[in-house]
Amino acid sequence: MSVYRDKRSPYYQFDFQHAGQRFHGSTKCTTRRDAERFEVAELEKAKALVKATRRAKTSLLIDDVADRLWNDSAQYDSEPKATETNLARLIGYFGQSKPLTDIDHKAAKDMVAWRRGHRVSRRGKRTKEEEQALPLVSNATVNRSATKVLQRLFTFAKDEGAAFDNEPKWDELLLPEPEERVRELKTEEAGALDSSMRDDYGPFFDFVRASGMRLKECVTLRWTEVDFCAKQIVRLGKGGRRVVFPITPAVREILFPLQGQHPEFCFTYLAVYGNRRMGLVRGRRYRITYNGAKSAWQTLRRRAKVDDFRFHDFRHDFGSKLLRDSGNLKLVQKALNHRDIKSTLRYAHVLDEDVAVAVERLAKSRNKSRNRIRKAS
Repeated sequence: MSVYRDKRSPYYQFDFQHAGQRFHGSTKCTTRRDAERFEVAELEKAKALVKATRRAKTSLLIDDVADRLWNDSAQYDSEPKATETNLARLIGYFGQSKPLTDIDHKAAKDMVAWRRGHRVSRRGKRTKEEEQALPLVSNATVNRSATKVLQRLFTFAKDEGAAFDNEPKWDELLLPEPEERVRELKTEEAGALDSSMRDDYGPFFDFVRASGMRLKECVTLRWTEVDFCAKQIVRLGKGGRRVVFPITPAVREILFPLQGQHPEFCFTYLAVYGNRRMGLVRGRRYRITYNGAKSAWQTLRRRAKVDDFRFHDFRHDFGSKLLRDSGNLKLVQKALNHRDIKSTLRYAHVLDEDVAVAVERLAKSRNKSRNRIRKAS
């Protein structure tokens, strides 16, 4: 091991070999003593990298691990573009040649802090001042798009045989998230939405309310997944899990008349305006897209003057009403395709309300009995 001064740089350089591999670069130090300390630290990193690489029998550079993860499973995620973006963001932050063995708890914590400083992205051009006025990304976004993605890379490498002596403490890195609220649609709000609805979007929103499916699951519903004879919709849901949803008479009434409007997708809209660049012809039907549905929802909500109700709240409304009607948490779990019943427990307030009603009913019954006894005596 040795450090030396390069005339072309103000910093000392390090250059050593370990287990037949060469490690070299800048120490970013201007004194020999600091440079030697830096080189000792680099040697320890080199030992950890060689040890982990030998066990995994493959490269542990973050770019290489991400590439193998993508080819193995990530490309089949329910939202592969989001996964690709999140992996690219981590690689851009750490650098393509960063070994996972170099990412300890502090390095991961610094990455989390960096991601917390990002602002939400919105479509369209904005001035620098307008960009700075956008809110910061939420804790949930940081967890989902950064921390858990990095943890997934470590988990994948460990499955390949790698061992990490200084793996980040994931539980300490995850930021606190508020419990997801459960918002139900009030009767007058439902009426306002119906009154403000475009006719061509009516079947789509009727299905959303009748099925409790997620936005993406609704807009991507294909005719090949709809079996009127078996009275079932069979498809892959979040996380690639098989979802079976019953075609009730109400759902059949929504879907059956839509046949023939599009050869592949169930839900369409009528183009109000033509657009040469997008290939749209006024008056023709086109499939409803994810962004198109979000835009239509924003317009509908504004016209109906329904405040504090997100598109995802349709799912909460469905879950709450189904639990109130059935009183069966396991049934609601299956209907909403929740992997863990803990996710379904957020609707338990509905059962709490029923308990309160039952307790009140019991109290009134006891009072009546007491009154009868008093009168008799």
